Amino acid sequence: MINILHLRAVSHELPGFVKSLHARGIRSESVRDISSKELAQCEILLIEAHVDQKALLGMKDGLTACLDAGGTIVFNGQLVYPLFDSVGLFQVASGRGRDDLIIERVNEHPVFDGVDCYDMSLRRGVAGFYARGANPPPPEAEILHRLVKDGSPIDWIWQRRQGGQLLMHSGNTMWMYLDDKTSAARIAPQLLDWVCAGAPVTDLENC
Repeated sequence: MINILHLRAVSHELPGFVKSLHARGIRSESVRDISSKELAQCEILLIEAHVDQKALLGMKDGLTACLDAGGTIVFNGQLVYPLFDSVGLFQVASGRGRDDLIIERVNEHPVFDGVDCYDMSLRRGVAGFYARGANPPPPEAEILHRLVKDGSPIDWIWQRRQGGQLLMHSGNTMWMYLDDKTSAARIAPQLLDWVCAGAPVTDLENC
């Protein structure tokens, strides 16, 4: 069985998602209850937005070891500490208005299969829930979604030369749409399908 760990931010926990994790045998733990050694031994890490990044920074060696061993990390949130080498800290989008926060797809990925960008861009008629800026990627990363107005890369995946892959989302936890009545509700189950299959590397041009 694949060793998958969900690192949660308790104050923003989504019960429906945690229930889905438990149904698939995936552990969900607070970052304060985990050691760097345990992170290093994980094959896949799912990290919530609003997690204690300062605490996680103290376990950066474990994050790096997870990746170097060929693991996958799915990170949500605005990166304010240098948790990953070669990844820039969060940059706010150039505009904050409704039209500035509309999302477009650049490359397909199984996690977002069948998800309409409109349903990510606007939630209950309000823009900005999904992302309001970027965690700048390394040059070799593949951009999945960006803001139409200024091109901020808000979802991207990086196949590291040293091994492992990082799926980055620079906004609120992407599975927050789990109970929505739009196509965005597909993100959570499709993400879990992908990680439970071992987070296979995907030919983005043909998926």
